Amino acid sequence: MTATTNATTTPAETAAESAAGTPATPRARSAEGRRRYLAALRRPRGITGLTLLVLLAAGALLVPVLSDGYDQQTAATFASPSWQHPFGTDELGRDIFVRTLYGLRADLVLLLAGVPLAAVIGTLLGIAGGLSRPLGMLMQRTFDIILGFPALVLGIAIALILQPGTTALLVTIVIVLLPGFGRLARAGLMEQEQREYVLAARVLGVPRWRVLLRHVLPNAIDPIIVHTAIVMVVAIFLETGLSIIGLGLQPPEPSLGVLLNSGVRFLSLAPAYVLGPTVVLLMLALAFTLLADALNEAVTRS
Repeated sequence: MTATTNATTTPAETAAESAAGTPATPRARSAEGRRRYLAALRRPRGITGLTLLVLLAAGALLVPVLSDGYDQQTAATFASPSWQHPFGTDELGRDIFVRTLYGLRADLVLLLAGVPLAAVIGTLLGIAGGLSRPLGMLMQRTFDIILGFPALVLGIAIALILQPGTTALLVTIVIVLLPGFGRLARAGLMEQEQREYVLAARVLGVPRWRVLLRHVLPNAIDPIIVHTAIVMVVAIFLETGLSIIGLGLQPPEPSLGVLLNSGVRFLSLAPAYVLGPTVVLLMLALAFTLLADALNEAVTRS
């Protein structure tokens, strides 16, 4: 362990940490973080949220194996819910339950690609002020401009520029979520910059980028991880909103928003057309909300 610490720590940083009384080698901080996050998943809310998410993800992953595809048509149009068709069938005789799971699959891909990408880019832009104050101010003004537009309006503009589809949804999710991550990272930067070990490291000549990566970012990561779980819900409803107005994924490719867009026209004929996708959508949002609550509780009480 000593060899590892020496390999990753400069003499100036070692002196600064000793002088300021800071703990934490990177490995120790990483182990402590994992302990908190695993503790969150053992809380009732964490267990419930994780169970829901695993069940939904399993259904989305296994649906290609268990079905003949989302566009398989039959003669049974607007069939009532049954064991064979739990959510009934649509106007073309397609199984709504199967299409819902395929739609869930598409939504999960968007979430797991867009939200982490927004987290990484937003965090890096947020701590850019640690390298250059003018750059940090420029990033904050950029975040203010993005926040000046309602998320749905911004999504509509992006969809009109890029054409509706997966790319437009992904870009919209990333851009809409950037300010939240950037501001959290900026707040962490401003807090950590006043700590003794950071000031000591700078006095001893440790490069700014190394101070940011070694000290500032690891100590500001907890709020960012909690925020990641929270904004998963925002991304879900952003995709749904754009798809409902026809600017998300395009039929026949399903998403939860596409199914709601199609089903609302036949609400009187087949209520399950809308009810099934809505229940799955709410379960997905609930899963991430419970996980976010559990993470936040574990972080604040640790």
